[in-house]
Amino acid sequence: MAWLTRVLLAWIAFSSAGLAFASVPDTHSAASLHAKYASLDERLRNNPFRRALALDSAESSNELKGDIYALVDYPFSTVSAALNSPEQWCDVLILHINTKYCRATTDEARSALTIYIGKKTPQPIKDAFPIEFTYRVAAATANYLVIQLNAQEGPLSTRNYLILLQAVPVGNGQTFLHLTYSYDYGLAGRLAMKTYLATIGSGKVGFTRTGKQSSGQPEYIRGMRGVAERNTMRYYLAIDAYLGALAKPPSMQIQKRLHSWFTATEQYPRQLREVSQSVYMNMKRSEYLRQQTSQ
Repeated sequence: MAWLTRVLLAWIAFSSAGLAFASVPDTHSAASLHAKYASLDERLRNNPFRRALALDSAESSNELKGDIYALVDYPFSTVSAALNSPEQWCDVLILHINTKYCRATTDEARSALTIYIGKKTPQPIKDAFPIEFTYRVAAATANYLVIQLNAQEGPLSTRNYLILLQAVPVGNGQTFLHLTYSYDYGLAGRLAMKTYLATIGSGKVGFTRTGKQSSGQPEYIRGMRGVAERNTMRYYLAIDAYLGALAKPPSMQIQKRLHSWFTATEQYPRQLREVSQSVYMNMKRSEYLRQQTSQ
């Protein structure tokens, strides 16, 4: 059972970090993103997240997907400069509780991120799962940014992983972001997920409200869409925490990022609480140091 738990946890963590190589569809353009921003005006202003954010998820017979749309108080030039290199993305990804290590490499053929995914507690790199992602800047203009992270295959028949970040300026020194994460799965992946949801993940929920309990408290979506929503939110909060620390001196940025990410997750304890602040901060400081010194 311990081995099964380790595999399932690693797969769930991997799913939250996984990506698939694909070209940006024509509908993913600056004009389309501006139109989406206009259509989400009411949801961005009135929602349960206490920030300008809208979250959607979808599940089909072989695909799981999460989308976050958010308005952030950073100029587009700041966002674009901060998120258009693989090394910067390693500093983003290490904030996630399951990321144990990240290394960026670039050669004439491509840029890649090697990420080790593991437990939510301290863990040696040798016990974590290494995944290599292709990194691609699909668009980087004065008014549009598109970043893709990709992995063609994952564990237990999962495949076609995609994390896509789009950004456009919307005036008043603000930027509109769209973060997508999705992946496909086969029979082995579906069975593994069902086992996880029936055991260690049985009490987990997402963010979409599906009704009310008899006590009057909201009932939240569970199952695979719940998994997608939690993982999409964790990565969005990592991006936001990274951007929010840029104004600090370089020597103070990592402390600011870690504190901001943990504080943000604590706004949603029902969905995202896993460990105490001291456990998270101590673990991540050690992992960040290991990441910096080993490179």
